Amino acid sequence: MEGLKDTAIYPAIFSYADDGITITFPDLPGCISSAHSDDEALYMARDALGCWISANEDLGKAIPAPSGLKNVKCGKNQAVFIIDTWMPLYRDERISGSVKKNVTIPVWLNVAAEKAGLNFSKILQAGLKASLRVQ
Repeated sequence: MEGLKDTAIYPAIFSYADDGITITFPDLPGCISSAHSDDEALYMARDALGCWISANEDLGKAIPAPSGLKNVKCGKNQAVFIIDTWMPLYRDERISGSVKKNVTIPVWLNVAAEKAGLNFSKILQAGLKASLRVQ
């Protein structure tokens, strides 16, 4: 995708309440998520940012420039975080098709997995997604 940036970096506001954290992006209308911890909120913020930008690119909508930190105002029980996300993960996952990969595993593991009727492709995909923290 020519002319598109690979990394998106935007300020997000984390609003803390008794029932969790609400994540909003002042520059991106409707880009909202939630979480129960700071770690989860950072993960969810990255995912929301990537999904929002990717969806708006698909719709041909302009992507607003990020505000500078000094222009982002917080209220009580709020904090500003800079969120970055690697956009090729969100763009490339929409590309259809598959690629064949050769892998090497111990013989005993192969025998056990085949006896159990496991699907090697599904397991590899699930493991890669978990390692990359993508859904």
